[in-house]
Amino acid sequence: MSDELQREQLEVLREIRDRQREAVELLKSQRALVEEQLRRSRDSVQESIGLQKAALARQRQVTMVALPGILACILAIGYLIWRYF
Repeated sequence: MSDELQREQLEVLREIRDRQREAVELLKSQRALVEEQLRRSRDSVQESIGLQKAALARQRQVTMVALPGILACILAIGYLIWRYF
């Protein structure tokens, strides 16, 4: 092989190496971005689960207060209907 051909091959190999390094760096930055998005998504899901648990607890409390009140009203109406009709 001539020196010129070897230099061209060496230059091509260096170009390939440089492009591969660029590709690896790009992949690293994309991976970091994906990991950050995954972390934010997990945080959001955890917050959503917490809010849902709080809502269910409030719903139970309201049910425990409202249900006896509604039953008392129905019984009072029934009593009034029975008493006056």
